[in-house]
Amino acid sequence: VMDQYGTDAFRFTLAALCVQGRDIRLAEERIKGYRNFANKIWNASRFVLMHAGDCDPGRATVEPGSLSLADRWIQSRLNRLMGTVEEAFRGYQFNEVAHALYQFIWHELCDWYLEMAKPALYQKEDAARRLRTQQVIVRVLSTALELLHPVMPFVTEEIWQKLPHRPGAGKFLMLEPWPAAPGNINTVGDYTLMNTLVEVSSTIRALKHEQGIPMEQRPAVKKVLAKMS
Repeated sequence: VMDQYGTDAFRFTLAALCVQGRDIRLAEERIKGYRNFANKIWNASRFVLMHAGDCDPGRATVEPGSLSLADRWIQSRLNRLMGTVEEAFRGYQFNEVAHALYQFIWHELCDWYLEMAKPALYQKEDAARRLRTQQVIVRVLSTALELLHPVMPFVTEEIWQKLPHRPGAGKFLMLEPWPAAPGNINTVGDYTLMNTLVEVSSTIRALKHEQGIPMEQRPAVKKVLAKMS
C-alpha cells in the first residue's frame, strides 16, 4: 500500500481514521484520497514557489492595517487552526488533527485564498501590495506545513526546505519549534463579510454549472439569474 500511495498518505489515513474507542476499517479508497491530498499540497506549493519564491520574509514587516480582507481572513483562520490542532494533539484526538488540517489546506487555503491572492501576485504595478501578499502566503503555507509535519513528515519537510524563511530559521523543519498562535488578526465584521463572499461565490459557481455556463466565463450575476428565469 505504501509503495502504491506513499508513506505520508498512509500515515494521514491512519490518523484520520483513528477515533478513540472504535475499530478501524482501512479502505484503500481512503488512502488514495489522501494521496490526492498530498498532490494538492505539492501543486499549491509549486504555485507559491513560482509567485513568491523570490520573497524575502525578513525584508519588511507586514502591518495588519495594510492587509487585504482575504489576507486578514486567512491569517485568522490559520490562528484558529493552530489552536484546534494543539488542543487535539493534547487530547490524542488524531482524527480531529487530520480533519482540521485537511479542511484548512484543501478548502480555505487552496480553494479560496490562493485564488483571491492571484490578482495581487500577478500584477506588477504595486510592488508593496505584491510583497504583502507574498509574505502572507509564504507564512501561511509554511505554518500549515509545520502543523502537518507530525502526520505527513516527508512531503512537508521537502516543501518547507524550498520555501523562503526569515533569518534565523533552521535547515530542517523537524528541528523547528512548534508554531504558536498570535492574537486574532481580523475583526468579527471581516470574518462575517468574508463568509458572505465565499457563500455568494459558491452559489454563483453552482448556478453556472447548472446553467451550462463555462467556469472561465465571467458574466454579470444579473445575466446568470436572468438565464434561470
